[in-house]
Formats: sequence, structure tokens, C-alpha cells
Amino acid sequence: MTTRPAPRLLISAAHKSSGKTTVTVGLAAALTARGLAVQTFKKGPDYIDPLWLGAATGRACRNLDFHTQPPGLIRQTFEQDSKGADISLIEGNKGLYDGVDLEGANSSAMLAQWLDAPVVLVVDCQGMTRGIAPLLIGYQAFDPTLKIAGVILNKVSGPRHEKKLRDVVAHYTRIPILGAVHRGPDMEIMERHLGLVPANEAEAAAAAISRLAGAVSAQVDLDALIALAQAASPIESVVTPDKRSADPGPRGNTMAVLATPGSRLGAGMTDVGKVRIGIARDAAFGFYYRDDMESLEAAGAELVFFDATRDPHLPPNLDGLFIGGGFPETQAGALEANTSLRAEIQEKGLAGLPIYAECGGLMFLSRSIIWKGQRREMVGLIPADAVMHKAPQGRGYVRLRETEHFPWPRLEDGPGVLPAHEFHHSRLENMEGTPRFAYQVIRGTGIAEKHDGLIIANTLATYAHMRSVGANPWAPRFVSFVRGVKAGQH
Repeated sequence: MTTRPAPRLLISAAHKSSGKTTVTVGLAAALTARGLAVQTFKKGPDYIDPLWLGAATGRACRNLDFHTQPPGLIRQTFEQDSKGADISLIEGNKGLYDGVDLEGANSSAMLAQWLDAPVVLVVDCQGMTRGIAPLLIGYQAFDPTLKIAGVILNKVSGPRHEKKLRDVVAHYTRIPILGAVHRGPDMEIMERHLGLVPANEAEAAAAAISRLAGAVSAQVDLDALIALAQAASPIESVVTPDKRSADPGPRGNTMAVLATPGSRLGAGMTDVGKVRIGIARDAAFGFYYRDDMESLEAAGAELVFFDATRDPHLPPNLDGLFIGGGFPETQAGALEANTSLRAEIQEKGLAGLPIYAECGGLMFLSRSIIWKGQRREMVGLIPADAVMHKAPQGRGYVRLRETEHFPWPRLEDGPGVLPAHEFHHSRLENMEGTPRFAYQVIRGTGIAEKHDGLIIANTLATYAHMRSVGANPWAPRFVSFVRGVKAGQH
């Protein structure tokens, strides 16, 4: 059957660092200010851009990622989360045609075609006038089946520059110009080693989003942009009972896991007892997928959030703990000063409290964080130091195979190879003892010697970022493990 989800556009660029994210955040905020319900999506494994996009609209941004989701689930996710929205904006990653192979697999262009979404190209016009014409003509000709519906001129230096660009585009192409965004402080967001400063950390995030919205509203034809989105064609609908568990991909029914020996647990499980899982959510730790939060709750977890930089103690009566990624190095002073919380996490971790930690969470559980020559004491559950380096120590998509030490319930058809991603400038150094690892790294870097996922008591700490969709339903597996520990079965 066919369906017409919310009017939609994919915002892309010719290359990275074109200002695409700031323009997209500005568009989302400007359209929201008009009273429209705007649903945003981000292509790829990204936490920071979705934080800004979600803050701009008041609706959680969703990730669409071919590495962790089979194509059918991508389309389901898009259709389901577009319901109730007046317009959906999909922010691409990298350049429009940049993919993982010669054919452009996993590219933003591929996603646009899969969702039949018109493309708006954001072009960095610094140092460019007449040269914009062959760029646009080339992008059109490279794949004539892809609809490049409009262009937003970005980083324009002034009125004269804008006029030259408009004249050239009008003379040589038939691509509508939707706007010309000039360079200036209103179109800037602070950056650091992993990209934009996360919205959960930037105290002035609301003010920055307001500035972006104002600049975009004044310089982009929002009515024309909305009209292009509304002209998007209907797409074939994929109907399944539950978008979070459907279409698991080539490995079969991977959503079924072993709750206890001899029993099975699925994504649509009957609640066999709630467990309380504490989640660090603050300026240091903010890298969480909304899918994962929903999957944890669907599996029977009550989520209790706390601030690791300020709360002196964990929430009461926790059965488990999840510490996601973020920038603990920038908040290391506050984390170090919170001695009572650090001591409590170490004590409970060594006593067997189930803990799952990703990247920044792994750093927090280490003995210390060393950055820019300064050492800050951390939890000390992991007998190693997290040392920051200027260059990335691990970056990109990863694939992991579970080892015999993996502590959580096994997948029904496991161990198999799990898709994930990593992006870290730190490395664990000065490791004491003989570590046990949960994963063999098939692709990627991990912690050491092609291994990842340190196991200490009932703690699993990894540099890999998981997403509980498709072939890697980590959330119900973790909840099952927590429930088993609570019942004395692990």
C-alpha cells in the first residue's frame, strides 16, 4: 500500500563542514516558531546533532542508520515518528553522495531515494562565485533519478557576493534558490574535538537556537521550502505491529534472548517484574538514543535519571546502572569533586550491581581521566587511566563478536556479529591485572588488541556505542541480566 507521511525534505551538502547542521537547526527552530510540528531525523550514528535538533523543535530527533537498521526498519521508523508532524526534516551526514563504497551505499543520497525525499543542498559559498554552477550541474547529472529540489547558499560574505551567486545559479541552472545565509555570529555554534558542543552541555543553547532561527527566518524562503516538502510523493508503506522490534535483518529473530536458562525474552515481552535502572544524564553524559530508552522501558525497566556532576548519591533502590557517552573530560573537575557518588558507584560495582557503560561512561569508571596534562580522579572501578589524545583513537562503524565471557543472556541465534560505532579520543592506559573482554573487535579499534567490553564483576564497559534496534537488541538483554542478578540467577 502507499501512504503519505508528513511533508519531508532531506537537508544535505556537497561536503562536510558546510554549515549544514546549523542551517538545519535554524530551519527546524524557525518552522517550529511558526507553529508547525516539526519532526527531525539525523542520518547515521550521531548524538550531538540530534540533541540540537531535538532542542530546536521540542520533539526527540530520531536516527536513521543503515549500519544498525535494515532498510525496512529505517522506513518504518521514519513513517511512525513522522505521524502527527506537519513537516519532517532529515539531516544527512557527510556529503550527499559520500558512502561506504564505490556505489555510494549508506550515503545520504541513498537515504533520500529510499524515503523518496526531495533534497535541499546547503552549499558552502566561501570563495566561490561562478564555480557554484558546475558544482550544482554536476550534482544533478551525477544521479538524475535523485531530486535536488532546491539550494541554500551558505556562508555568503555579503550582498554583492549573494547577487553574483544568484545570477550565476539562475543563468546556468534550474535549481531554485531557497535562501542565502550570510556569515555572522548568529550562525555559529561552539565546536570542539568531536564537533559541536552538545546542547545538553551548552548553557546558552536556547539562546543560540533562537539566534539561528532568526537568521534563517530572515534569509530563507520558508514558504517555498514548505511547498517543496509538501510536494513529496507518497511512498510504499511498510506495515508491521511494532517498529522497534520488526524487520531484524539478516540474522533472523534476533530480538528473542534468553532471560534465564531455558526461558526466552522478546521485545514484546510480558512484564515479569520491573527493575529500576539509574541513568546518568547531565552535562557530562548525554549520548543516549531515544530508541534505547524506549527499548529499556518496553523490556520492563523503570528509568531513574541522576546528575553525576552534582548528585551526592545514586537514586535509591537501583537494580542496575547505565552510563552513556558524552564529554566527561570537560566536566572532570565536577566529577572528581563528587567524591561520595564516585565512592558509592565503585562500592556497588564491586559488590555486583549490574552496570553498563559506553565510551564516556567507561572513562568515568576508570581510575582517572588525564587531559591536557591534568589528572582527575574518577570512580576507580576499572584499574586503568583514560588518557585523552589529540587524534581520534577509534572512529567509525564497528562490528563486534561476543566472546565466551559475555555476561548478558545470549541471543537466540548468537553470538553472531553485532553492529555498533565508536568515536573516542581517549585510550585506556596503565591497565592492571588480566582483563576479561566481552567482545572481539572484527572491525574497529576497541580497548586493546582488537578487544572491547571490559568485564569487572557485573559491569560491562565498552568504547562501542550500541543501538537497540535491528540485529543488536542490547536493551532487553541488559534488562534481562539485571533482572537475573536481582533474582540471584547470575
